[in-house]
Amino acid sequence: MKHIPSALAVVAFAAAAGARADVITDMNIESHKVIAEAKIGTPPAVRISALVQTAVLAAVESLPGGASLDAAVATANRAVLSKLLPAQQAMIDITHQTVLRSITEGPAKAAGVAAGEKAAADVFARRADDNPAQPESYRPHTTAGAYVPTAGAAAPQWPQRKPWMMANAAQFRPAPPPALTSEAWAREFNEVRIVGGKASPQRNAEQTEIGRFWEYSLPAVYHGVLRSVALQPGRDVLRNARLYAIASQAMDDALIGVFDAKYHYNFWRPITAIRNGDIDGNDATPREASWSPLFETPMHPEYPSAHSGVAVAVAAVIEADVGRGAMPTLSTSSPTAKGATRQWTNLDAFVSEVAEARIYGGIHFRSATNAGAVIGRGVGALAAQRLASTP
Repeated sequence: MKHIPSALAVVAFAAAAGARADVITDMNIESHKVIAEAKIGTPPAVRISALVQTAVLAAVESLPGGASLDAAVATANRAVLSKLLPAQQAMIDITHQTVLRSITEGPAKAAGVAAGEKAAADVFARRADDNPAQPESYRPHTTAGAYVPTAGAAAPQWPQRKPWMMANAAQFRPAPPPALTSEAWAREFNEVRIVGGKASPQRNAEQTEIGRFWEYSLPAVYHGVLRSVALQPGRDVLRNARLYAIASQAMDDALIGVFDAKYHYNFWRPITAIRNGDIDGNDATPREASWSPLFETPMHPEYPSAHSGVAVAVAAVIEADVGRGAMPTLSTSSPTAKGATRQWTNLDAFVSEVAEARIYGGIHFRSATNAGAVIGRGVGALAAQRLASTP
């Protein structure tokens, strides 16, 4: 993935400032550049994004009369990112100073900076008991003396985090995956085996493109979809701040729920299942000893799909914000597809493509995408209620 160097980022940001939609969207884009540059995993990136956007919303909602909105939003961004990604401090400071230099010195600017700092501090205080760095307890499955791959499992502690809206991580835990002796299992197994393999002759060019597009999983790919809404005419800063904040919280909760189910069921990935098709007790699942997926399998259990959970939660927030009758064309871009942009005319097409991409990519069975959607719908309903309850 290519990232814009810090100096170029300042030029790009300054050049766009005159024609920007609003400071909420502009700083959202800048925050994702910092998160991407940090090269952290998807769950931590989604958490940081939720904290940033929540602090931005708090700054906007609490802004004193006469205070600079731009200073408040830029400072809230800086305060959260500086605390969580200190290695990116230079990049964070350059963007912050670029915004502040465009604001006339005086009480309004000072009040905006103070409001942004206080908003970030208040969010951290409210989330003080959300500890993602607690000790891991995941135990690799093996027998004494037998080698197993040694890469660490991703985010096994995530189910212990404090949700934003859910009562607990297991609130929307889906039913188990299909029994290995069932027809449903054989059908899903063979679907991925046929279309999800690295050299599959059954997967067409567009399906490969879709799989590659959604190989990217950092929050920016979903916030691009949110920008399709935020950039529509007639919207105000507060409405956009709420859209980004509540959608970001929903994404984070969806991942908390997904990782709870992943480590609860501990279901095998397609590469493991297909290379062991002869031991599952199902005669309709042939073993392919050298089968590999289109792209690298993430280091966490298969069931359910995190992408599906996140996509459905985001779609629910968008629908609550604009209503289906007023839906704009949705679009976003993906670094894993060389910056290509994809578009959807409705939410169903968007969430369906995300689910299909995980099968084309060879890393999920269809039941996992359906189970992810269960969690996404549950979280999305809570997020929609939260959005509807704000003035």
